Amino acid sequence: MANNIEKYGLEAAAEMSNFEIAHIQAIKNLVEKENIDCDFTLTRSFDVFMSEAFAKKSKDGFESLVEKGLTSINDVQFTPAKLAKRVSGVKGAKGCASFTAAHLWPYKFIMHLLASTVSKGLNLQTHTPVTHVSSPSDAGEPCLVSTTRGNIKAKKVIFASNGYTAGVLPEYTEKIVPCRGTCCRIVTPDLEKAPYLTNSYVLGQGGGIYDYLIPRADGSIIVGGAKATMGKDRSIWYNNMDDSEVIEPAKDYFKTYMQDHFLGWEDSGAYVEKVWTGVMGYTSDLQPHIGSIPGRPNQYILAGFNGHGMPIIFLAAKGIAEMIKNGKTYEQTGLPRVYRTSEERLQSIVNKINVSSLD
Repeated sequence: MANNIEKYGLEAAAEMSNFEIAHIQAIKNLVEKENIDCDFTLTRSFDVFMSEAFAKKSKDGFESLVEKGLTSINDVQFTPAKLAKRVSGVKGAKGCASFTAAHLWPYKFIMHLLASTVSKGLNLQTHTPVTHVSSPSDAGEPCLVSTTRGNIKAKKVIFASNGYTAGVLPEYTEKIVPCRGTCCRIVTPDLEKAPYLTNSYVLGQGGGIYDYLIPRADGSIIVGGAKATMGKDRSIWYNNMDDSEVIEPAKDYFKTYMQDHFLGWEDSGAYVEKVWTGVMGYTSDLQPHIGSIPGRPNQYILAGFNGHGMPIIFLAAKGIAEMIKNGKTYEQTGLPRVYRTSEERLQSIVNKINVSSLD
């Protein structure tokens, strides 16, 4: 957050922070209203600082936000080094900060929503790659969407294609880049031999190097990151869409992760049941591209979430829907100004994507 204030100013940074926080209640309300079985859990998340320098920098940033009167910081509790290990349960913690968060099973969540919309008449086409989308010069003309199964004429087109966007929108080449990340599922043979974790975690070393951890009700742990293993060879993760095999340098990173990092897990027998690779969409300025696509009438983009889409996508999609259905402008939707796609962003030569950016 402190970095966003420095880059974009207090008002714009507050927009982004409040927008992300709003997702917790918005998704909770939807899950309860639609009775969605997706393991939704309202909890706290801990950012744990694993080096003294990173802890100090984070504490200074936290105090700066308090001084600036940023209201979204009111939910954050900062714990100093002398208590951080006991409060977080993480070995070697030099400080930590906790705040309200939530986690769910995304696949279950999306499948429920898809099933609901299909039952109401949605024509869902799978295994139907789009190869080209025409860009009509006149806003009154339909867009021609070419697919391997024929062509479709559409009044409006939304590109929710994330890391694969440049394949159909060449102007986003090097602006939204497919980047591979790694994740795993850790299980414990005897759940009574390991403390039950109720919070989610980010364990950070500083310099953008961190791992993230989500406990599940069945006792398993989802851990992702291993970024420190991937810096030497960019080809294994940058502009790479091959998710058919794991990232070799990272595959053994999580082998004894719980035993090494969490108090009480030393004799748990926890082991990695499965490790996998996934493709994310990273943007050259590390902000999503959302809104009307420059030079393409009636075409919209919702992509480039930098591995951080869970607290952005849901309400961003609502904003795009309001633009299309109700004719709202981008500003009227309440979407953060920084997320808006623009010709200026497409023409920028800045590229901030590096291994420390990977979620």
